[in-house]
Parts: sequence; C-alpha cells; structure tokens
Amino acid sequence: MKRFFNWVRALFNRAMDNVEQPDMMLDQARRDMQNALVANREKAVQAITQKNRLIMMLDEAKKKSEMLESQATAALKQDKRELALQFMREKASNDSTVATLQSSYEQATQAVEQVKAAIKLQEEEVRKKTAEALAMKAQWQQAQIQNSISKALEGLTFENQYESSFGVAKEKIQNMQSEAAARQELMAGSLQGKVMQLQDSAMDMKAEQDLQMLESKLGMGTSATAPALDAGLDQHIELGGETKTPEGAAGTPPATPEQMAEADRQLDELEKRLKGS
Repeated sequence: MKRFFNWVRALFNRAMDNVEQPDMMLDQARRDMQNALVANREKAVQAITQKNRLIMMLDEAKKKSEMLESQATAALKQDKRELALQFMREKASNDSTVATLQSSYEQATQAVEQVKAAIKLQEEEVRKKTAEALAMKAQWQQAQIQNSISKALEGLTFENQYESSFGVAKEKIQNMQSEAAARQELMAGSLQGKVMQLQDSAMDMKAEQDLQMLESKLGMGTSATAPALDAGLDQHIELGGETKTPEGAAGTPPATPEQMAEADRQLDELEKRLKGS
C-alpha cells in the first residue's frame, strides 16, 4: 500500500512539474503580490478611518470640556456654587475621556504612519518584483525559443556522412576513365603500329625498286636481287580486315615515278582513313 501511495505521489509530482511552467508561476506570483498589496491598502484605509473617528471624538470631548467649564463659570457668577461644582465634576470625567482619546489618537496616528510606510515599501517591492517577473518571463521565452531552435537543428546533418558514397562513386568513375584511356592508348598504339608497318613496307619496296632500276641502268643482272625482290613482293599488309598486295609484284615491270607518286597519294589517303576511323 505504501508503494502504491509513493507511486501516486510520484505521478502527481511529475504532473505538477509539467504543469508548473515558469511563466505561469511568475504570473501567479505577480497576481498574489498585487492582491496582497490591495488587501494591505484596504487595511490601511480602515486604520486611517479609525484614526479620523478618534480625531472627531477627541474634538467633541474637548469641546464638551470647554462647554462644561464655561457653564461652571456662569454658575459661579450667579452664585450657584452647587451647580458649578456639578459642571466641574462632569468636566473632570470628560477630561479623563479626553485623555484616553488623546492616547488612542496618538497610538492610531503612529500605527497609521507605520502602515503608510509599509504600504510604500510594499508598493516599491511589488514594482521591483513585477519588473523582475517580466524579465524572467522574457528569459524563459527566450530559453524556449533557443530550445526549439536547438531541437530543430538536431535533425540537420552537417557531417560528411555521404562522403563514403561520393568516394566510392568517384573511385569507380576514375577507374572507368583510366580503363577508357588505356583502351584508347592501346587502340592508338595498334593503329600507329600498323601505320608505321605500312610506311616501312612501302619504303622497303621503294628502295628495292630504286635499287632494281639502278642495276638495270648499270647493266647488272637481276639474279642477285630477284630473291630479295620476290620476298619483298610476297609481303602483305593487313589493315581493318583487308589484305592488300603492294605494287611491283613478280612479273610486273618496275614502277614509274608517276606510279610511285600515285602510290604515295593512295597511301596517304589510306593513313587518313585509318586515323579517322
């Protein structure tokens, strides 16, 4: 049973913690101070009212004493001593009342002055606490705004949590670019090698033809050069799946300069087509 009451008390305290917001507490405290100040002012008004009543009673008692004294004087002038004595007795009784009222009036005056001073101090304290409550309320609202901003910023991610994805993508792109460059380099090397091979073969054929023409001019036989010429004429150049046999094959006459120029032109066009493809 004790545990149950402790549990209920804990729930109540947690609920009160949630309900008791600082701004609500400050507003309630400010209202309580204002109500207390109003109640004290009402009490001060009552005290001042009682003091004013004492003043009126004291004035009436003093006037009565003066009247009794004047009546006693008039009775003495008329040789009415007994009547004058009666008036003086009443005056003495009234004077005691005046003394009592005077004491009460002095005490009431002192109490009223104290109440007035207390009211002034309380008013100053209320003004001070009201300003402090407004400042604290503004601080509470500012703290709530900052807390809301902090909670909103908690959902934002400024870390490079996507850096790994970007890194992997960048690495793959670089690998692909490197592979493409390697393939282009290999293709360029292969085309360049074929072109160079074609140029070397053409130069060898031209040199062989020039040598054969020189031997013809000198009247030298072609038996020594025939095997070499046959070997050079038997070479074929492969390019793009096509096989071409160089000019000047066995059984054909030596190429003329015009034919050599035409062969060079065709070779240039072939090279251009290879480079363009």
